Amino acid sequence: MASRKSRTPKSAPRGAAKKKTPARATKSAPRKAAPVKSSASRALVFPTLHESTTSSGLRVVAAERGPLPMVSMRLVIRAGSSTDPAGKHGIADFAARLLRRGTRRLNAEAIDEAVEFVGASLGVGVGEDTLSVAITTPAEHFAQMLGIMGQLVQEPSFPESEVVDARDRALAQFANDLDEPSVIADRAMVQALWGNHPYGHDVSGSVKTVSTFTREDAVRFHQERMGPKIAMLVVVGSVDPKLVAAAAEESFAGWTGGPDAPMVIPPLTKVAKAGKVIVVDKPDQTQSQVRMGGPGYRMGHEDYFPATSMNVALGGGFTSRLMNEVRVNRGLTYGIGCWFDAMNAAGIFALSTFTKTESTREIIDVSLAEIAKMRDSGIKPGELRDAQAYMGGLYPLRTETNESIASSIADMRLHGLGDDWVMNFRDRLRAVTPKQVAVVAKKYCFAEPPTIVVLGKADAVKKQLRGLGPISVVQASEYE
Repeated sequence: MASRKSRTPKSAPRGAAKKKTPARATKSAPRKAAPVKSSASRALVFPTLHESTTSSGLRVVAAERGPLPMVSMRLVIRAGSSTDPAGKHGIADFAARLLRRGTRRLNAEAIDEAVEFVGASLGVGVGEDTLSVAITTPAEHFAQMLGIMGQLVQEPSFPESEVVDARDRALAQFANDLDEPSVIADRAMVQALWGNHPYGHDVSGSVKTVSTFTREDAVRFHQERMGPKIAMLVVVGSVDPKLVAAAAEESFAGWTGGPDAPMVIPPLTKVAKAGKVIVVDKPDQTQSQVRMGGPGYRMGHEDYFPATSMNVALGGGFTSRLMNEVRVNRGLTYGIGCWFDAMNAAGIFALSTFTKTESTREIIDVSLAEIAKMRDSGIKPGELRDAQAYMGGLYPLRTETNESIASSIADMRLHGLGDDWVMNFRDRLRAVTPKQVAVVAKKYCFAEPPTIVVLGKADAVKKQLRGLGPISVVQASEYE
């Protein structure tokens, strides 16, 4: 359900921080991790981590890595869309986009020129749990670019003209989204699953909320939700960790404001519209967008490895059961997939596909049958081995670039995964057994009737959906 996400920096983490590092530190504390050999693919290599804390309370994690003279920096703040105030859904994303549109010392053009002049790149993005600012730069300009990052988060000016332009662009995008059936179906599914939970709205908000945004709203969000004590800076590349600590102190020593601790997001006690069917009426459609979902797990949960292995076999790959049965054998769609969407406090398990209007019920029945087979009979040993090989073979990509390593470090720290997460990932994956997969399959593969969302021609699809649960019809414009 990608439509709910903001445009984010590459590999931007979604998640929340653990308890902040107390007090201030003047020395870096290295933590070593030895490479682990793998018979399936090359050994993973992960750099030594050096930690420090600025006088303002900002946690800093540095990892020296060559040989390319490049540095990737990622500042992650526990100020995602789940912290949006009531009635102001989307303000985290809105304020984040405005960070690079001017500071007390630089206007938007000057910021862009400074970044582009040294051959750097800058990205700002928001997820449910975090707001991220990312810069990749040649190493010789590291300190200068860190200073730019410091300005963006400490002294944004939120020019009135930029606020107006950003609001107009956002409202225009919502209008355009009505022409994207998959986007509207995703939004409907998010609301149906999460309801009034802090994760239950689109990261970008809605027409109703964004149309009320003012400069004062952005300023208030910055002052109240963004601050050093709920943030972490990760720096990876060709730079001495001691220099990183010193440059971070210089760039962020004066950062104040924001909360002393992250906002506590509650778990999801129950899916909002479990067992119900929501038909999103779009009369001009000749196809139906279909979504189904139920409870999942939070980021860092012990079920991650067996559940992810199960998902790859069920619907997470091109040779999965769902793809073979729904697309290859029956020709009902060009694409179908399922996944776990895990956030810091909770998560969901969901399926997404599309088909001709007249085959809407068939694709739902076939999909539910395949999910039930996994729930009732578990995974075959060969399927599990294939899933493990697939995931284990892809995982080294997480350690190929400075950006991907910075993302991994942020994930480990923000979600409490442990510093051995990357190095032991494949060993933990290979340790998964069919019995463990069977246990999580019974838990997550729609043990209770799922929430079903169908976007299409309501008059044609509603009668097909009888027997799946209570049916309600809403207009597509409700999700603008």
